[in-house]
Amino acid sequence: IDLFVKSSGGNKTTDIMYGLMHEDINNSGDGGIYAELISNRAFQGSEKFPSNLDNWSPVGGATLTLQKLAKPLSSALPYSVNVANPKEGKGKGKDTKGKKVGLANAGFWGMDVKRQKYTGSFHVTGEYKGDFEVSLRSAITGETFGKKVVKGGSKKGKWTEKEFELVPFKDAPNSNNTFVVQWDAEGAKDGSLDLNLISLFPPTFKGRKNGLRIDLAQTMVELKPTFLRFPGGNMLEGNTLDTWWKWYETIGPLKDRPGMAGVWEYQQTLGLGLVEYMEWADDMNLEPIVGVFAGLALDGSFVPESEMGWVIQQALDEIEFLTGDAKTTKWGAVRAKLGHPKPWKVKWVEIGNEDWLAGRPAGFESYINYRFPMMMKAFNEKYPDIKIIASPSIFDNMTIPAGAAGDHHPYLTPDEFVERFAKFDNLSKDNVTLIGEAASTHPNGGIAWEGDLMPLPWWGGSVAEAIFLISTERNGDKIIGATYAPGLRSLDRWQWSMTWVQHAADPALTTRSTSWYVWRILAHHIIRETLPVDAPAGKPNFDPLFYVAGKSESGTGIFKAAVYNSTESIPVSLKFDGLNEGAVANLTVLTGPEDPYGYNDPFTGINVVKEKTTFIKAGKGGKFTFTLPGLSVAVLETADAVKGGKGKGKGKGKGN
Repeated sequence: IDLFVKSSGGNKTTDIMYGLMHEDINNSGDGGIYAELISNRAFQGSEKFPSNLDNWSPVGGATLTLQKLAKPLSSALPYSVNVANPKEGKGKGKDTKGKKVGLANAGFWGMDVKRQKYTGSFHVTGEYKGDFEVSLRSAITGETFGKKVVKGGSKKGKWTEKEFELVPFKDAPNSNNTFVVQWDAEGAKDGSLDLNLISLFPPTFKGRKNGLRIDLAQTMVELKPTFLRFPGGNMLEGNTLDTWWKWYETIGPLKDRPGMAGVWEYQQTLGLGLVEYMEWADDMNLEPIVGVFAGLALDGSFVPESEMGWVIQQALDEIEFLTGDAKTTKWGAVRAKLGHPKPWKVKWVEIGNEDWLAGRPAGFESYINYRFPMMMKAFNEKYPDIKIIASPSIFDNMTIPAGAAGDHHPYLTPDEFVERFAKFDNLSKDNVTLIGEAASTHPNGGIAWEGDLMPLPWWGGSVAEAIFLISTERNGDKIIGATYAPGLRSLDRWQWSMTWVQHAADPALTTRSTSWYVWRILAHHIIRETLPVDAPAGKPNFDPLFYVAGKSESGTGIFKAAVYNSTESIPVSLKFDGLNEGAVANLTVLTGPEDPYGYNDPFTGINVVKEKTTFIKAGKGGKFTFTLPGLSVAVLETADAVKGGKGKGKGKGKGN
C-alpha cells in the first residue's frame, strides 16, 4: 500500500481526544481507585442494601451489635457498632482485668500492608478511661505488622474523633490482612463502647486527603487522558427517582455523607464525591465533563413535565457549587467553606445518561419532548458559555438541537467496529459527538446483553477498538473525545468484565489489559490537524489497513494504522509532503499472540502485547517503508516537522 500524506486540506481536531470515564461499578470506586481500606466503615445502608456488620469481626471475645442510637454520630450515619465486653465481664473487675477487646475489619477482600505511613481515624462514644490501640495484622497467623497507641479515652453521650498515623515496621507477605481497633476491657465503665466511621488510608495520589489509590491512579495517568466524564454512567440515574446520585450528599465531611444504594448491586459510601472528582481532574489536568441528573431512573420512572422544576434547579445548583463566586453565590460559598475558595472551570455539562435506554419508549420520549429542552434552555440562560451534551446521539434516533452535542456508547463485536469505520465520516459539524463509553465487549457472533461478554479484553477485540478510534480521529473536528468504559474492575467482585485495568487489594495483581496498551499508544501521539492521504488509483483506501494521518502540536507528522482481516503482513510505503530522503521517524508497532483471543491474565502476570519501536529513515523520494503484521496497531511519528508544520519536533529519536 503506497500512501502520500498531503500538507494541507485537513481539519483542526478536538483538544480532548482521549479521556476517562468513571462511575462506581465493579468496586472501581469503593474498594478500587478510592483509596479507603476499610470496608463498611460507617455501616451505611439503604432500603435495597440494609445496614449490616459485613467485614467486621470481634476481637478478644467481644460481641458486636449494630445499633441505631438515640444520639448517632450524624443524621447521615444513624447506625454504629456496639462492642461489648465478654459476657462474664461487667466492666471493671477481675473478669476483664488485663483483657483487650475490640473489632477487626477485613478490608475490601484484604489489605495491602507496606512500610509506609497510613492515616486513620475513628469516632467513639461511651465512658472509657484509657488509651486505644490500632494495628495491622495478618488475618491468617495474627502476626502484627504495625501498631500505634491512640491516646485518650471517651465520654458517654458524646462522640469523640480519634486520629492517628500508623507506620508498619515490616511488609506483610500477602494482602490477607486486617485492621484492628482495641482497648482495655476494664476501662469501659458500662461494659461496651460504640464506634462509627472507622477509616484508614494508605498514601494517596498527589497526597490528597480522602484521595485516590496511587497504583490505579497511575494506570490512568499513563494513558495521558485529557478529560474526565463523571459520575457516569448508570450511577448518575440511580435505581429509582429517590435514589439518584445526589451530588449535595457527596460533599462535605464524611460523617455527613449518607451513601447511596448503588446501581451495581452494592451500597456505596459516596466517599468519592463531587469534590473528589474535581480534585481528580485537577491532579491529572483533565477537562471535567460533568453529568447532571435529568429526571430518569433505571427502573424506567421519570419526572413529569409539571415537576421538572426541582430537577432543573438541582442541576443548576450543582454547577453553581463548582463555578460560583465564593462571595456572591449561595453554593459558591458552600464550596469555599469546604476548602475550595477558587471556582472551578466547567466547559462541558452532559444532561442525563443514556436517556434513550431506560423506560423505553416513554422515558426517551420524555427526554426528547421536554426534559432535555427544558434543561438545555435553563443552562443556556444561566451558563451560556457552558457547552451542553445530550445523553443520546443522532445514532440513537434523536435530533440533537443546534448548539448541543450528542453522546454515543458503542459496545460491539470486533467485526461491528470495523464495519462501521466510515460511520462518522457523514457527521456534520452540527452533530458534534462525544464517545462517552466504548469497548469491544463480545466475540464476533455473540450478543453482550445475552451474557456473551468476554472474561477480559482480548487482542483481536483491542485491535478493532484501534480501528474505531482511528475512525474518530479521522473526524476529529466532529468528535469531542473518546473513552473506554468501564475503566476499572475488582477481581473479587464485578458486574462488567471488560475493563482497561483489573485490580485487587494486592497491587501486584493490578493488570493493564490489551485494550489499555492500544488506547495508550494512540493517546501518546496526538494529532492536532488531520491531513488528507492519497492512495494509488484502483487500490482500496482501507481494509485490511485502516489509518489516519496528521500533524502534532509541534508540527511533526503522525501516521496511525491498524491491520485487521489480513492473512499476511502489509508492506507500506508512506510519504509526507515536504519530507525528503533521509528524514527520520520512530515507528512503534503493537502485536499480540497468535491466538487473537489471547488476553493479559492478572493471575499469571503474562502480558501478551509486544511493543517494538524502530528508528527508520526515509528512502528514495522521501518514502518511509515498513511492514505491518496482521492484527497489529502502529504509530509512526517523524522527528522533524512536515510541510506546513511549526518547526522542529521533539528530537531525532532513538532506535531500539
